[in-house]
Amino acid sequence: MTKQDICRPYLERFPNHADLTLAKKIYKENDIAFKDVEACRTVVRILRGHAGKKTSKIKTLHKPKTNDTNPYKLPESDEKERKPFVLPTACNNILLISDLHIPYHSIDAITAALDYGKKEQVNTIIINGDLMDFYMMSRFEKDPRKRSIKFEFDSTKEFLRILRANFPKASIYWNKGNHDTRYEHFLMAKAPEIFDDPYYALSERLKLSEERINLIDDKTIIKAGKLSIHHGHLFFRGFMAPVNSARGLFLRTKQSTICSHVHKVSEHTETTLSGELITCWSTGCLAELSPDYSPFANNYAHGFAHIKVHENKNYSVKNYRIVNGKIL
Repeated sequence: MTKQDICRPYLERFPNHADLTLAKKIYKENDIAFKDVEACRTVVRILRGHAGKKTSKIKTLHKPKTNDTNPYKLPESDEKERKPFVLPTACNNILLISDLHIPYHSIDAITAALDYGKKEQVNTIIINGDLMDFYMMSRFEKDPRKRSIKFEFDSTKEFLRILRANFPKASIYWNKGNHDTRYEHFLMAKAPEIFDDPYYALSERLKLSEERINLIDDKTIIKAGKLSIHHGHLFFRGFMAPVNSARGLFLRTKQSTICSHVHKVSEHTETTLSGELITCWSTGCLAELSPDYSPFANNYAHGFAHIKVHENKNYSVKNYRIVNGKIL
């Protein structure tokens, strides 16, 4: 990680801090990376476009003011532009797994999915949400006999270590799901004083950098060629998902998309008036099939998907179901 990479998140979180004030904060938390506060301040000034000719040498966060972008002098806006995360072209043979809900994961189902990934020599693994359960941080009624948060973190770290050991050269991405965000929501509600401290971030708590795992925000769509990938919780609101999850996903996205979240294996295809073929999928889970919140008649299934992306950005999807540890 470069010095600019260290500073950029701070500039985005604290845009109104003075250069020196912000440099002192960054240096205090990253003193190994910088010679002194002044060296850190220099990087901050360059990124903000305050360093004259030096600014043009690297990508900055500075946006030159123009007179025509706000002709009516309207109040400053906090509007966000949400851009998808586009997978590198080299990430073209993808194992898509999801909904492990550690420590309530299914060992047999995970074993089947990883065995398949090794057999197919995938070069990319996407954990499409709900890797962790965070049961004790749920807003629902909790059984005190369930596993502790520390146990969940320890089990997840062990799983990620095993995953990296078995796929040493693969690119691994973790796209957060609604259960994964419970940790952030808990900090915001219970400990806002430390919420923005990187030390308590999920990526730092799990030491994701040590296993070279990339964490993607849950409000971001992943693009694998022309295919959109998302956990799905922001498409399916409320407790009940559609009877046909893939059709419900199609009605919300109107483009080829694959999601997880519902723990059900489904597929839906339609052709537009112009002849474009659109297919949506929902994948099975790799967790227990009878959780406390839905123990009966839930139609849940174990499963995963295999995605191949071609040079023209077209793709193929195989959406597999697992029964008793066997792939169907």
